[in-house]
Amino acid sequence: MNTVNEILGKIERNQFIVGIVGLGYVGLPLAVSFAGKKVKTIGFEKSATKASHVNNKINYIGDVTDAELKEVVEANFLEATTDFTRMKECDAILICVPTPLDQFKKPNMDYIETSCREIGKYMKRNTFICLESTTYPTTTEDFMLPIIEKESGFKEGKDFWLAFSPERVDPGNKQFGTRNTPKVLGAMTEEGLEIGKAIYKYAIDTIYPVSSPKVAEMVKILENTYRLINISLINELALLCGKMDIDIWEVIEAAKTKPYGFQAFYPGPGIGGHCIPLDPFYLEHIAKKFNFDLTMIHTAGHIDMMMPHRMTLKIASALNRQQKSINGSQVLFLGIAYKPNIDDERESPALRIMDEVSKKGAKVIYHDPFISSTRVGSSTYQSVDLTKQLLNDSDCVVITTNHQVFDSDFIVKESKLVVDLRNAIKKSSDKVYKL
Repeated sequence: MNTVNEILGKIERNQFIVGIVGLGYVGLPLAVSFAGKKVKTIGFEKSATKASHVNNKINYIGDVTDAELKEVVEANFLEATTDFTRMKECDAILICVPTPLDQFKKPNMDYIETSCREIGKYMKRNTFICLESTTYPTTTEDFMLPIIEKESGFKEGKDFWLAFSPERVDPGNKQFGTRNTPKVLGAMTEEGLEIGKAIYKYAIDTIYPVSSPKVAEMVKILENTYRLINISLINELALLCGKMDIDIWEVIEAAKTKPYGFQAFYPGPGIGGHCIPLDPFYLEHIAKKFNFDLTMIHTAGHIDMMMPHRMTLKIASALNRQQKSINGSQVLFLGIAYKPNIDDERESPALRIMDEVSKKGAKVIYHDPFISSTRVGSSTYQSVDLTKQLLNDSDCVVITTNHQVFDSDFIVKESKLVVDLRNAIKKSSDKVYKL
């Protein structure tokens, strides 16, 4: 029996150990999904606090239930550690670390590089390694591979297998989670692909194989750039419709009646989250190496970047209608998460609008039942209780995130002025100024 068949047999008998590097929005749900199928799973974390939380069954991710975490930890199928030397125990290592942009909007590869160096130092022979973090095409082959081979002294395809499988996490989605969202997988060799498919089938219902890691990397970029372009398009049309006194929401509802050739996207104050606002810059980074200009994507990114500023102008315009200046007004923001019903504020346009409004002299406060505090620029804000008195006292109430718990009738009744950036308020009112 050759080595690959031995490994596949070991996986089939569930006698393998999975290591997950990074226990955040992607890593912890994936770890729980493996552990839920009785796969021994080790989570590797630089944060001692997160590792301690997992081991003490303290859940901090909304897409994982407290009961799920408690069950797999108590059954000893999941543990977390800050000891990266334990990578030598793992048969598969899946990397789920952040890939932020630096101040120049270039991909910051530090987290991936550190993970690769740690893996190279401590991995054992015949390990399957897969990156899940969003990145630019060619990262797996051109960036990761040389580091791992240099640190380990092993050769890919002979001593270990390298692959890429883009995360498809949608925080707060009640219909599609880690297990039932199809997973794209691209490996550097056919053997690596077979091993990866066998491993991931414990955690994911459907695996879709592609021919290479760079194809899988481009899949992720395509998915999110598609959304960026369409959301930016509808945002620009919403601004035009506002000038023309046309209800963009009515336009969209009518367009949706076409049974083919149209998918509805909805306007808002900007695009948040880790993926959509950042992915075009990953692609732009690699496109420059091929002397290729991404004109359409660049334009869409520019529209998105300008939306918070345009929303600030809307707030100022709405206050002007009340014969008030934004300078000196109390502006209450409702919701700072980047999407409804979650506690994730990464790249949230609400934070950028708050910052601009504050710099124009307004007294900025916010209420979000999911986020108790936040930092905007050099200021730290605490969520305030949403009361009748607070609404009465605020010169302008801005709905930046449409959480389901918000009572729109109560908000309109008790407010002097509402700027609704999410179509949360369906009834027309002289108090309401919409996107």
